[in-house]
Amino acid sequence: MGGGEPTGVEAGTVRTWNFLTNHTHVLLLLHRDPDLRQRDIAGLVGITEGAVQRILHDLEDEGYIGREKVGRRNHYTVNADRPLRHPLEAHHTVAELLRSLES
Repeated sequence: MGGGEPTGVEAGTVRTWNFLTNHTHVLLLLHRDPDLRQRDIAGLVGITEGAVQRILHDLEDEGYIGREKVGRRNHYTVNADRPLRHPLEAHHTVAELLRSLES
């Protein structure tokens, strides 16, 4: 294939991929706005609300976020001192990742 052509063409569709996971996208959004609703997160990331709930559960269970009820809403706190999960990046923290992605 020549340069610039899409790869992974299967039955008329193009496979897409991203460098960052949906977990990273959710964490980044909560860092930027800790009061986002799950519906808003889903729309911004391009996933379902159910997927957002699972990701939030994962992040909370592993200590990457904290959640506080404020009225009927949630307020999230990102625990930026936590190390990244994969052994290749475990010597880096969430704070380093977030700083590198700030716009």
